[in-house]
Amino acid sequence: MILRARDIEVRYPAALNSAIRGVSLGLGSGELLAIVGPNGSGKTTLLRALLGTVPLAAGEVALLEQPLATWQARAMARVVGVVTQREETLFPLTVRDTVALGRYAHRSPLGAEGEIDRVAIAQAMASADVTALAGRRTDTLSGGEWQRVRIARALAQEPRLLVLDEPTSSLDVRHEMEVFELIRKLAGQGIAALLVTHHLNLAARYADRLLLLHDGTAVAEGPPASVLSPGRITRVFEWPVSITTWCDGSPQVVPLKPGE
Repeated sequence: MILRARDIEVRYPAALNSAIRGVSLGLGSGELLAIVGPNGSGKTTLLRALLGTVPLAAGEVALLEQPLATWQARAMARVVGVVTQREETLFPLTVRDTVALGRYAHRSPLGAEGEIDRVAIAQAMASADVTALAGRRTDTLSGGEWQRVRIARALAQEPRLLVLDEPTSSLDVRHEMEVFELIRKLAGQGIAALLVTHHLNLAARYADRLLLLHDGTAVAEGPPASVLSPGRITRVFEWPVSITTWCDGSPQVVPLKPGE
């Protein structure tokens, strides 16, 4: 098992209620798990708890069957690649130099970039479709281009676990689909992928399992067809929906107009 969480709880100081409570999950090699739910349901907080950036009030998280608290940051960076929801380009670099930052966990502090690093960087840039941007400064990129560069940087780490928080939020349809295709391909190659997304229908088509959050708790977890029921989605998102089936067998959510 790559990642395991058991009955975790997160409570922020002075908060009346826990942001996350009683959530458990497991993720193995080659699996794609999508965390879905309405705004404010705790999706990003759950990711932070799984990465150890917010303290747990209860429960435990293990990475490669070792308690998360025992991992040093450098060692963890060799295993986990992270694409956060937002990141400012405070110190603009070229795209190629930005992607190269993903290799530092594999090098000594003063070590020069080697051939293995160069190959990993080139492969990561090609996978994220940013090779043509290599010489561009990051402060000249569009939102979608910047997001793809950040994914390439995470891929340059050659992670066993890839964690992405809304990775397609600034992308057009083509690049949005390319990102989902890429994540699915990486999972097929053995990477464990954990994805937070608002796109229920794309999650249903690409993910092996969905974890549906509501008010900080796990409402349902399992294959998309078992999670995306009309009554459950209507209740959680507070809007009536119908569920249809796409030709690949995946459930697809259709929001209804008032009165339908």
